Amino acid sequence: MSKTKIGLSENITAVLAYLLGLISGIIFLVIEKENKFVRFHAAQSTVLSLTLFVLNIVLEALVSIPVIGAIFGIISMLIGLLGLVLWIYLMIMSFKGNLYRLPVLAEYADKLEAAL
Repeated sequence: MSKTKIGLSENITAVLAYLLGLISGIIFLVIEKENKFVRFHAAQSTVLSLTLFVLNIVLEALVSIPVIGAIFGIISMLIGLLGLVLWIYLMIMSFKGNLYRLPVLAEYADKLEAAL
């Protein structure tokens, strides 16, 4: 495994890109200009975090609807649990050196990576 701009191995740096979600994703996307493995994981972390954040805001707004609001509350909790499991899984995969691409979101991560 190659070293990154901050002096750590690329798999450790990719894990760190997921650690704080949006914040660490953006930081490593800006700092790491050459390592494609780290840049992709940083971009995917950013896109995933933004997606989960927006979904959470929308679902929390829908919770206030009488009668069906409870359903949206349950959906929100399930998405939160799924997000946690996905976060851990992505950190494990990046630590192992795997370039796991999330369906749909990876395409947006590619575009974000290219833009920065």
